[in-house]
Amino acid sequence: MPTVPDTSPTLPAAPDDAQVCQWLMRHSGLKAVDLERARRLAAEDDDSELPALLTRLGLVSELELARAWSALLAVPLMLAEQAPGTLERVPPLTERFLRHYRVVPVAWDEQGVELLVAHPGNPYPFEAVAHACAAPVRLAIGPGNEIDSLIERYYGQGRSAMGSLIETLDEDSGALEDIEHLKDLASEAPVIRLVNLIMQRAVEQRASDIHIEPFESQLKVRYRIDGVLHEAEAPPSSSSAAVISRVKIMARLDIAERRLPQDGRIMLRIQGKELDLRVSTVPTSFGESVVMRLLDRQTVSFDFQSLGFDGERLEGFLDVLENPHGILLVTGPTGSGKTTTLYTALSRLNTAERKIITVEDPVEYQLEGINQIQVKPAIGLDFAGALRSIVRQDPDVIMIGEMRDLETCRIAIQSSLTGHLVLSTLHTNSAAASITRLLDMGVESYLIASTVKGILAQRLVRRLDPATRIPFEAPAELVAEHGLDRFTDQRPILLYKPAVSATGSGYFGRSAITELLVMNEELRSLLMRQADAATLEQAARRGGLRTLYEEGLRQAVAGITSLEEVLRVTRGE
Repeated sequence: MPTVPDTSPTLPAAPDDAQVCQWLMRHSGLKAVDLERARRLAAEDDDSELPALLTRLGLVSELELARAWSALLAVPLMLAEQAPGTLERVPPLTERFLRHYRVVPVAWDEQGVELLVAHPGNPYPFEAVAHACAAPVRLAIGPGNEIDSLIERYYGQGRSAMGSLIETLDEDSGALEDIEHLKDLASEAPVIRLVNLIMQRAVEQRASDIHIEPFESQLKVRYRIDGVLHEAEAPPSSSSAAVISRVKIMARLDIAERRLPQDGRIMLRIQGKELDLRVSTVPTSFGESVVMRLLDRQTVSFDFQSLGFDGERLEGFLDVLENPHGILLVTGPTGSGKTTTLYTALSRLNTAERKIITVEDPVEYQLEGINQIQVKPAIGLDFAGALRSIVRQDPDVIMIGEMRDLETCRIAIQSSLTGHLVLSTLHTNSAAASITRLLDMGVESYLIASTVKGILAQRLVRRLDPATRIPFEAPAELVAEHGLDRFTDQRPILLYKPAVSATGSGYFGRSAITELLVMNEELRSLLMRQADAATLEQAARRGGLRTLYEEGLRQAVAGITSLEEVLRVTRGE
């Protein structure tokens, strides 16, 4: 039998667990208290490697662990999107072997086999691959979850991780009506893993919301990514009851109640991120529709520049915030970033000299040094009731989650007239329309004129990925149609479009486009004469207001977003 030359890779000495953990603490935000907890668990289980245990506990992500190994070993990092779609030459390795050691070949050529590994501490799998292929092995480090996907792509039967789980679900599970049976079903391992995988995929894809919707013949799972819904792989409709019940159990909701809407929260860690999921269920024709809003407490940034505020708009907004009393309103539809803008404003106002109290439904983020009240209508603690109490707490700044009715508006106005700065939101389409909305609710025009200091209307547009965006010269018809020459002195005028690929949409993150109406004497005079929203907006434009559409065009010319995205968000405004 021919002998195989020694083709195993030569690696520098593998770092010990302590070095890997130190790197993760310095660069990935791993906390000492979490590391100590993981060490105790690892000591109880001799088979567990500490770095791998950190990812299983959700204390660090697979990607961060891969970065640690790559940096400490000076071995290149490779992501799944950089790997080839198919292998021209497939090494003779079994899927079971690859999954057990979490390694996958991504190339086999005259230079040898390029092997992607998740945990390079054990040299055995590299030596085994070198022996099986009779070729030298060169290593690259990759995230474990992406290696699993590549093994499925190259060696699997076309089933994804979710597809494999779906096959294990009981096809008759949807017919179960007994509550105890449903509890047992929702607690079975395949259902638990399936729901965890749905949440993990949402985090990996930067989703802000997860929609789980039962229909007659299917259960839909959709993720909202950068404000746009994308359909994902979903379980069969027969598993709807089990999947939805599992989510309700996690959110501590009543799984026996299927006729009324319910709201709850889930606190968990996924891939090293502390997540707060707001869960809402409503009854539909074929079960219960579930929507989960993902709030990442660690990565949220309460900074105006990162939100997209800059220049004159930011200066004008900060000037309004400097008022010692009055009302500042932020308006827009659901999901337009109103609450994040208010939290950012509160963070700026939050000093030792100011007492700040908020009344919210729900409290989305905990802010140090600010008293936050969660309304509970079931026990009579609504916005109006809470506001009546907190004005006796001697606050300097009050934030009201939303002005929903006349009583709340009146208390907010009285608070501003007695020396408080009041921040709140309204659901209207433009800044000027907010004034007519208050009038429609029954607020007297002279009270609006004397208390409202400014109104900010906003929307969110998807940001172009600056590394891949594609510039092109704007056609003369587009320049003339939208008046693009107003927003730049550059000639020719350039616009940008996303580089759409199989791995992404060409967009990454979102930016706020806003219009700021600052109350002046002309607006107050028109308001006293019961002027309509169009007349008020014309007067505000004379005072310097730039509309959402115009601000969107400015960002399109600046390369922050695309013209198509601006028109999608502002069409009809």
